[in-house]
Amino acid sequence: MKNERLRLGIIFNFQASWMGGVIYVINIVKTLNFLDEEEKPEITLFYNPNLERFLDEFEYPYLNKVKWNFPSLVSGNIKSMLFRKNLFIEDILEKFPLDAVYPFQDFPVRIKTSVRLVSWCADFQQKHYPEFFSTKQLIGRNTRVKNALRNADHLVLSSYDAQKDLKHFFRVPSNLNMYVYHFVSIIDDLTDVDINELRAKYKLPEKYFLVSNQFHKHKNHKVVFDAVAKMKEMRIKIHVACTGKFPDASDSPYMAELHRIIDDNKLHDQVSMLGIISRNDQLQLMRYSQAVIQPSLFEGWSTVIEDARSLQVPVVAASLGVNIEQLGDDHGYFNPHKVDELIDILKDYPERNLNDQFYEEYPKRVKEAAKMLMKIFGREIKE
Repeated sequence: MKNERLRLGIIFNFQASWMGGVIYVINIVKTLNFLDEEEKPEITLFYNPNLERFLDEFEYPYLNKVKWNFPSLVSGNIKSMLFRKNLFIEDILEKFPLDAVYPFQDFPVRIKTSVRLVSWCADFQQKHYPEFFSTKQLIGRNTRVKNALRNADHLVLSSYDAQKDLKHFFRVPSNLNMYVYHFVSIIDDLTDVDINELRAKYKLPEKYFLVSNQFHKHKNHKVVFDAVAKMKEMRIKIHVACTGKFPDASDSPYMAELHRIIDDNKLHDQVSMLGIISRNDQLQLMRYSQAVIQPSLFEGWSTVIEDARSLQVPVVAASLGVNIEQLGDDHGYFNPHKVDELIDILKDYPERNLNDQFYEEYPKRVKEAAKMLMKIFGREIKE
C-alpha cells in the first residue's frame, strides 16, 4: 500500500519587489516536480493578493491556490503576542489539513501543533551591512530571526555560510533542527532563438559579459564599470550588458554615480543598461555570454549564479564565502573592493566554448534538491 501524499502548505507572502523571494518559492514548487509521480506532495499555495500576477509561473499537477490576507509584520506580531495566538498561521492550520508548512517565517509566539512548521532565513545581510537598511528594517529582520530561534522547531538556511553567520550573531538553541538547503534554479524549456536576432534586439556585440542584478548599492555594479573604464585606458575593450530592476526613485544617488562613470569615461558603447527584460530573453543572453559577472558585496545564495550553473555558463564572482560554496574552487574570484583584481581576470578571459561543462549535471542536481526538500518536510525518500 502506497503512502498518501504529503500535504504541504507553501507560504507565498513577500513584497512583490523582492524577486529573490518570489523566485525562491516558485522554484521550490518547480523542484518538487522532479520527484517521481507517487512521491510528489499535494501543495496548497497560500498567496498574498499582491503576488497574484506570478501565479501562472506555478506549474505543478497537485496544486491548490488559496488567496490569503496575511497580517502586516508589525500588527501581526503585536496582536499575536496580545492574544497569545499566532495570527500569521493558526487560522490556516484550523481550516486546512496539512502535514508541513514552508517557508513560514513569523513566530511571535510558540504554536502547539502536529504540523511541521519550517522557518527559513535567507541570509543575515543586516549584520554585515546595516547601513543598507533603515532602523525599522533592522529591527524587523533581527526580531524575526530571534522569534524563530525562540519559538520554531525547524529552520532552513540557504548556505553553510549563513549557518556560520547565524551561530556567530545569535544564540542558537541546542534543540533546533537546522537544515541547509541549496536552492536550485529551474530552467524551463527555453524557446530556441536566433542569438543574432536577440543581440540585434538589445544592440549587443557578438561578445559580451552579463551582469544580472537589481540596481542596489550592495550589488556593486560600480566595480565592474570602473574595471571597464580602466581597461579602456589600457586599450582593452570589453562589453558588459546589465539586466535588472532600476531603483524606484528617479533621483537615486547610486544610479547617478553609475551614469557618471559611463559619461565621464565615454562608455556608452561598452555598457548596455537593459533594465528588466523577459526572463526568457535574460536566460538566452546569459546562455550565449562570455561569462556572468557577479560582483556583489553580499549574497545569500545567488539566483543569478544558480541560473548560470543550470545553463553551464562560467561565472566571475566576488570572493565571498557563499559564492565559493556555491560555485566551487575552480572559478575566477576577485575582491569586490579591488578593481585591479577584476581586470586581471577579464583582460585575458578565454573565449567561450558553448559545449564546455563547468558544473554537475542539471537533472541530478534538481532531483537531489527535491529529495532534500522532502526530508526537511518530514518525508524522507529512500533510494
